[in-house]
Amino acid sequence: MSASDSALPEELWRRILEIGIESSNFNYKDLCCLSITCTLLNRLSSDDSLWSSLFFADFPQYQQPSSSCSVSSKWLYKIRYEKVREQKLLAHRRAVLRIQSEINEHSRRIGEMELRSAEEKGKMKNTVAEMLNLRKISQAKVALNVWQPEIVRGKQKQMVEQCNVPIDNRIHAIEMELKLCKQQIQGLEKALSVEKKRMQTAKEKLASVEYHPLREFNLTVHPVDENDMRRKRLKNFIK
Repeated sequence: MSASDSALPEELWRRILEIGIESSNFNYKDLCCLSITCTLLNRLSSDDSLWSSLFFADFPQYQQPSSSCSVSSKWLYKIRYEKVREQKLLAHRRAVLRIQSEINEHSRRIGEMELRSAEEKGKMKNTVAEMLNLRKISQAKVALNVWQPEIVRGKQKQMVEQCNVPIDNRIHAIEMELKLCKQQIQGLEKALSVEKKRMQTAKEKLASVEYHPLREFNLTVHPVDENDMRRKRLKNFIK
């Protein structure tokens, strides 16, 4: 049954619409939907006073047009709504570009840290190989003082003679170098984990922004000093 066929008088329907606007239970979508239900509600929902109240409820920051203005409040609402919608779309585009730039920066940092970590692991592998070789030379040096077949003794002597550095000192230096490599790798892996979490957070934020293109986008910008601290920590890790 349409509103025009109901027993309610037109004045009561008008008052229902006014209360709906005043109590914020009705919005522009509700009025537009009501306008296509029947002739009566089409006429009542187009009432200038309703759209005027709705205009100042939704756009309180804009100045009220003078009573002598011949332009309808519904038309003013449409114009203002389209402008606000365009502003939100522009804010959405800026937000998307900003987050995409943030993701690209995280990706760049992750690539740098992964490369540096691979270099440190390669360095540690070579250092371990040198350590094992020096320990073999050290064992051969000790074995020269023990009786053994001449062929074995000759190989051990040749191995010792080929080493031109003090073995004990070099082993100690390599142990310190290995310790430093492990610390660097641990630091890089920790920083890498943090950076990946930040990139994942940025990706989730981007997905949310793309899913809600007309949401208000007031993105929090990290202070410059905090960024500087993060960059300094990163430099310390990759040195």
